[in-house]
Parts: sequence; C-alpha cells; structure tokens
Amino acid sequence: MREKNIPPLLAQEEISKILNISSHKLEEAYWKGIIKNYQKHNLDAIQFRKGLGSVESGTMVINGETIQVIRGFPKIRRTLMLKPALKKHFLKEVAVEEKMNGYNVRITQIDNNIIAFTRGGYICPYTTRKAKEILDLEDFFQKYPEMVICGEMVGTLNPYVSHYYPEVGKLGFRIFDLREKQTNIPLPVKEKRDLLREYELEPVRLLGVFPVDEAPEKIIEIVRDLGANNREGVVMKDPMMQLEPLKYTSSQAQASELEYALGYPFDLAQAFLFSRIIREGFQAYEMAESTDELSKRALRMGESILYPMLETIKGVENGEVAAEDLVIEVENQNEAEEFIRHLRDLKVMATLVEIKDGKAVIRRIHQSTNDRVKNYLHGGLY
Repeated sequence: MREKNIPPLLAQEEISKILNISSHKLEEAYWKGIIKNYQKHNLDAIQFRKGLGSVESGTMVINGETIQVIRGFPKIRRTLMLKPALKKHFLKEVAVEEKMNGYNVRITQIDNNIIAFTRGGYICPYTTRKAKEILDLEDFFQKYPEMVICGEMVGTLNPYVSHYYPEVGKLGFRIFDLREKQTNIPLPVKEKRDLLREYELEPVRLLGVFPVDEAPEKIIEIVRDLGANNREGVVMKDPMMQLEPLKYTSSQAQASELEYALGYPFDLAQAFLFSRIIREGFQAYEMAESTDELSKRALRMGESILYPMLETIKGVENGEVAAEDLVIEVENQNEAEEFIRHLRDLKVMATLVEIKDGKAVIRRIHQSTNDRVKNYLHGGLY
C-alpha cells in the first residue's frame, strides 16, 4: 500500500480537464516521478519533469488565486540538411530569426507577480530579479496577463551560458516567442514583432523571410556569416507559426560547445560529443566546402576536443579542481546563497567563492571529471 498522499492539485478534476489528461494518468505520472510537487518562492504548484501526452516537459500547474498552467517550451528539432528538410517541412516561406547563445527563459505574471521560469520549469531567483531590472513588463502584462514571453537570457554575466555579444554586454534578454499560457499557441512572427515594438521589448534579430526554394542558399550564407562573427545560428519558422520551427547552428558554435564539454569530459562530453560530430559531417557535405575549408573545419573540431581535455588533465594533476566559475550580480550575500540553493535543486554542486564589487563568484564543481581523472592519473583502469 502506498504511504504517500496524492498532491491536492492532482485530485482536482479541473486540472484533468485543462490538460486533457485523465486523473488516473496524472496519478500514475506522479508515482513515476514524471510530475512533482513544487513549493518554492511562495508558489504551490506541480512541475512536469518530463513530457506527458501533449503536455511538454517544464510545464507548471500553479495553484494561486486561480489555477494557471504555464506550458513548457516545445523542443525545437534540428535539420542536418537544409535543402531537403526545408522543402519537406515548410509550405511557401521561411522566416529566419537568430538563435542566440544563452539560456531559455519563460516570463509571465502569476497573481500580479512577474516570474521567470527556466527550461525545466524551475523558478530561477537570479533570472526573475534580473528580468524585472532589464525589461519594463508591467504595462505589457497588465494588458496581456495570459501571455508568456519566451526568450534568451544572454551576456557575459549569464550564470548558465556566458557568451559575449557586443550589443548586449553584461546581461540582456532577447525575445523569440509570445505564447498563450494554457494552450502554448504562439503569435505569428509579424504580429509578435509588432507587439514587442509597441511595448519597446527587444526581439531576436529577424534575418529575412525567404521563399522555400531560395531559403537554403540564403540560410547557408547567413550561418557562415554568423559563425565568422562568433554567433550561434538560426531558427527557421513558418511566418504564421502554424508549423513547428527548425534550428541550424554554425560550425564555430558547435566547436565552442565541444570545447566547453571536453573540458569536463566525464560530466558533459557524452551528451555533447556525438551529436556535434554528426552535425559537422552533414554541414560540411551540404556546404560543398573546398579542401582548404574542410581542413580548417577539421582542425577547429579536433582542437576543440583535444586541447580542453588536456588542459583539465594537467590541472587536476597539479592539484586543481575540475570546476568553472560563474559570475552574477548581487546586492548582498543572501542573493548569492539563494542562487546556489537553486543550483543545488538542479543537482549542481556549487559553492560561493567570494563577493566583491557587487559580483558573486560561484564555483560549479564537476565532481565526476575530478574524481575519474585523478583515478586514471594514479593507474586506475578505464
């Protein structure tokens, strides 16, 4: 006999009707760990750790003044070959927006409080605080309380993915979608951009709208230029947003991701390595690169794999810890410690190094890499 009680939210027929999922399936999902209670930051909610039926991973069901559903951001599939994929997937036109290197955030209003959710459905205290500093959102949510702003937090003081954009600097937010809370239906590209302009909210760059037949060549040119400027790639959308978007990234972005992951090979490399190598192979084929271009690609790829791993091995041998330092802006130590608690909720090992001049240095420790490199350096077997 089960000893735990079903969370009150799961017993409510309203939730079942809103999500179009039977009460039995919701209960079963709870016991399997697919959905969990989430009671943090003054919210009483359930969190979808994985997708269930048509409900996306990262969805939050919040028991506030009313029951509100914040749907998870849908996974965007990737194309490896532009020409056949775009012809097969899109009908007439392709809108091409820049894909920026940061972390996915959904911002919405719950009971008059503006809250930022990360991709997995967690409330990030740092992101919530910074979003309200960076963006003027009160007027927007006063008129559109049932909308969710979906965007990318980017910049050098981004604690998850630090990347320098000249137009952003330390920290910024760029919006790629406006979606309805409960249905997850997005606004068409033009309508979204017009509405953002009205409220002086910054969208990601629109790089062009092209007929499907012309789009592959145009996008290859765009992505080459983005890569040369150390930028990530593109998201390709149906202008009316009735079809699922697709994404495509530059070779330089893929090499950068490999370089990061191979610095912590026993924590991150397996999740990164194979997919990036496959992308590089198909991209090199479709771009019909010259011998010199292929040689540069191969060199970039090989260096991004070998050098960071070698640097980590040397560091551990010299007594260093396999770790990376994250920098965030804080007003006091409580804010830094609150963010560390958030990281630990995500199963990330982190400690506070120092607070100086309004910035907290937080060390993320990659324990598996640290332990296994030490073991192999002392004769352990692989």
